[in-house]
Amino acid sequence: MIPSLLPVFSRINLSFEKGEGAYLFGSDGRRYLDFASGIAVTALGHAHPHLVAALKAAAEKPWHLSNLYEIPEQKQLADRLVAHSFADTAFFCNSGAETLECGIKMVRKYHAARGQAQKYRMISIQGAFHGRTLATIAAGGQEKYLAGFGPKVDGFDQVAFGNLNELRAAITPETAGIMIEPVQGEGGVRANSADYLRALRQVADEFGLLLLFDEVQCGMGRTGTLFAYEQADVAPDVMALAKGLGGGFPVGACLASERAASGMTAGVHGTTFGGNPLAMSVANAVLDVMLAPGFLDHVTAISEKLRHGLTRIVAANPAVYDEVRGQGLLSGLRCVVPNGEVQTRLREHGLLTVAAGDNVVRLLPPLTIGDQEVTEALAAIEAVASAWVAQA
Repeated sequence: MIPSLLPVFSRINLSFEKGEGAYLFGSDGRRYLDFASGIAVTALGHAHPHLVAALKAAAEKPWHLSNLYEIPEQKQLADRLVAHSFADTAFFCNSGAETLECGIKMVRKYHAARGQAQKYRMISIQGAFHGRTLATIAAGGQEKYLAGFGPKVDGFDQVAFGNLNELRAAITPETAGIMIEPVQGEGGVRANSADYLRALRQVADEFGLLLLFDEVQCGMGRTGTLFAYEQADVAPDVMALAKGLGGGFPVGACLASERAASGMTAGVHGTTFGGNPLAMSVANAVLDVMLAPGFLDHVTAISEKLRHGLTRIVAANPAVYDEVRGQGLLSGLRCVVPNGEVQTRLREHGLLTVAAGDNVVRLLPPLTIGDQEVTEALAAIEAVASAWVAQA
């Protein structure tokens, strides 16, 4: 008999009754250090006072108006994101997959509006994860997500991670753009080099393509700058944001340059719920915190402390862990032993993490963590390794 909840998740038998900062309090009476953050969503931790106040205030005003009318909070958020990025314009929606759909459509429309409708294909990177709609699983190209869902949506060509020659060879007269996560999350926490990202910009310009960065997971302060692309000193034409943008409230944003968005005219795209006053109020509150002086400096400093500790533990426990990956507070521990079992044992030590591809355990703490939380997490990671070695 099928359960009332569609069984598409392998849920852990654990629920939570309260959240405070980096901690969750389980129905089992235990306290857990949350280094999963709802898969990089609760970027400011749980029950952040500024976000709670913003949501309570917004709840007393109209929740939903549709985009038939002006929504001042939406204009405010767009102005702020534009002011702090490469972009000239923003479209708000509800999720990462939806913002990627907008980005893909925008790239195709750009060329169609110039009389080049034959240019519709996107080059993406093996191991990528761009969402779970039919188009975004095709963009990711991973068989485990495509299997059983009929013909793959046409228009996506995958090339090997970091292989510029293969990417150049994949360009055809039908190619419209390149889409890439500056740091792959689900694909195994693999960071693309700054040189590679800059080379993609040059290739895009050389062939008249648009460059789309998927910063759904690695954006919004996660790597130590507001957007990961800033560290490569290169700008995309289109960028997808979600996850940390709402700090737990569902919201996504597709940012674009004026040139890239030139084909997106009234009626060609839309959303019912996207950009509603509730979401916009919370996202503005998230930006209030992230743009405050010193916030991103803290992310950089605390991530260096975490990485230093992880590097030490990996070096001391080669039978359990073999590599530290990632950038900023998007970290990964590549495991020698099964990553799912490591994740379970970490949870038994009170540390919540997320599995990723290539046998990696993802560490995605709130950006607000301090020394105490890092020390506690490192102790759990080291204890799991010690116990594993002892039982071997």
